[in-house]
Order: sequence, then C-alpha cells, then structure tokens
Amino acid sequence: MDASVITQRLGHQIRAMRLNRGYKQADLAKLAGITRQKLIEIEQGSLSVSMNAYARVMAALGSEVKLVPVTLPTLEELEDLFDE
Repeated sequence: MDASVITQRLGHQIRAMRLNRGYKQADLAKLAGITRQKLIEIEQGSLSVSMNAYARVMAALGSEVKLVPVTLPTLEELEDLFDE
C-alpha cells in the first residue's frame, strides 16, 4: 500500500473525528499547538507534515493509532468502484 493512501486515510479519520466532536479547525489546531494551515495539510493527508504534528492532533482528540492488516476489497466494494 502506498504511503500517501495511508496518510490520506488518517487525515480523513482525523477530520471526521474533529467534526464529530464539534471542533472548528482553529479550535483543534490551538488544542494541538499547531497552525490551522498545518491541520488543513494533515486532514488532506500530506506526506510533508511531520509525524509529531500528526501525533499532537491525535493526542488533542484523545485518540491513538492502531495498526491493522490491510484487507482486500469485497466484491460489493469493487462493484461500488465501477458505479462511480
């Protein structure tokens, strides 16, 4: 799996968690001690952002990373790809 796919997925999860908790980008950035621009880059899955910045945001959200094996898509998921 490509590293950019991993950071994009992580960024989407961070954004979803931020929205679920009702934080604006500026609020979460302040809690994490980073700039709002850096948070935007994290939510977009930027590879140029340091792991420290990702970790600070996850800590501010009270979350952690759990490594799980990659699974192959189901037939239903593959069908969905072709419907788009």
